Amino acid sequence: MRATSFRRTAAVAATAGSLALLLTACSGDANDGKPKGENDASASAAAKPDVKALSAGELEKLIVEQADLKDHQVQKPKAAEILHSGDVGADKPACEPLAEAVSHVAPGDPGASVQRKAVEVKKGKAGSADDIMGALGAPVTDVTLGSYGGQGAEKAFASLKTAGTECAGGFTVMASGTKTKVGKVAPESGLTAGDEALAWTVTVDMEGQPFVTKLVVFRKGNTLASFASLSLSGEVKALPKAVVDAQAAKLR
Repeated sequence: MRATSFRRTAAVAATAGSLALLLTACSGDANDGKPKGENDASASAAAKPDVKALSAGELEKLIVEQADLKDHQVQKPKAAEILHSGDVGADKPACEPLAEAVSHVAPGDPGASVQRKAVEVKKGKAGSADDIMGALGAPVTDVTLGSYGGQGAEKAFASLKTAGTECAGGFTVMASGTKTKVGKVAPESGLTAGDEALAWTVTVDMEGQPFVTKLVVFRKGNTLASFASLSLSGEVKALPKAVVDAQAAKLR
């Protein structure tokens, strides 16, 4: 998450008007004549078959679109705005999953990922000062879907849960030679989605000024959905529940 990334997102708002899941292996005194390790492996395989990651094309059919969010303008980001796995790092290894999620990158090792940008549309008298200021301060939520093979989604989610605890006091995000200081990561409650969900308020130091992002991540099967919501005003007061709910509905 570079300073330029935040500025780019703010510009879009203005232009738009706007760890793993444990496998239980059966074991007992009887082993059918096979070594115990073989029985355990067979039981694990039977308990959870190998899951393949969805392709980018398949994810494109699952990510939120304009028809799913009446009070938002939904856009597909330009190629130059998209970061990928490996583009983002952190000064503390445990914090890297959070650095990726807040930078609109599917954390961990996804097989494929896709992104959308949802700009909240403020209602008001067109052309009025209040309308213009409201548009400039409208929350912009970057949505990222990542699909994982095997237990990748569970592991990625678990790493985010760990990062939320170990990195609460802050860390530094590194992307394309730019360093951005995250001062605080505070957990949020009251949100449920998918099979498991997490949410935080992330406070970033932007040129000496605090810049607040609301970050939500939920897992549905082998898909991880992340939402980074921010505003040109520097503060977002609420989690992007409408966007999260719309995305969760498409992943049922």
